[in-house]
Amino acid sequence: MTPLQAIWNYHDGVFGRWIGNSVLYSTVGAAGSTFISLAAGYGISKFGFRGRGALFAVIVGASLLPSTLLAFPLYLVFSDIGLTNTIWAVLIPYFINPFGVYLGKVYADTSVPTELMEAARIDGVGETRIFFSVALNLMRTGGVTIFMLDFINIWNNFFLPLFMLNGERTFPVTLGLFSWVQQAQTARDMNTLVLTGSLLSIIPLAIFMFALQKYWRSGILMGSLK
Repeated sequence: MTPLQAIWNYHDGVFGRWIGNSVLYSTVGAAGSTFISLAAGYGISKFGFRGRGALFAVIVGASLLPSTLLAFPLYLVFSDIGLTNTIWAVLIPYFINPFGVYLGKVYADTSVPTELMEAARIDGVGETRIFFSVALNLMRTGGVTIFMLDFINIWNNFFLPLFMLNGERTFPVTLGLFSWVQQAQTARDMNTLVLTGSLLSIIPLAIFMFALQKYWRSGILMGSLK
């Protein structure tokens, strides 16, 4: 049996389940985080309100905190409300990304002209429609960049699933491979599965980045110029 056949057949195809879980967590988590980041960044950029500067300073400060520092406190919170070992224990923390909000503000500053918003208001367009019909279209490139960064971050995240999940069938591929590494310490035949699985786990990321390269290149350039 070849290494590829072995890894897909091992333990009733659990590796394929891990890949599917990672795709689910990364896609849904990144989509939710991107929408919230763009909406929050747009609000901070285009609306004046008391404490806006302080709020933005808190967001920038929060973006500097390492995610590993928050994993255990998040576990305590989700344990109290009974959501540990569920998909929501992983997805909800991914929806909130301070650095994504910062990028959302940057892209709103550069991509959404205030004059265009004023013209829409004069025509009687409401704020919600302006955001969904005008602002989101203008921030599309920035949104793809935020989505890509979130997708990669979630795909590679290890500590949050480690704290939140305890059922093998719910593991993402990072945590699944870690469990195989632990088994490889006592079973030599697991080493081939670990190496093959590590190689296969980066293929979806490579395909993802190649498919979106025309968006993230221009998006990162726009953010760096700002």
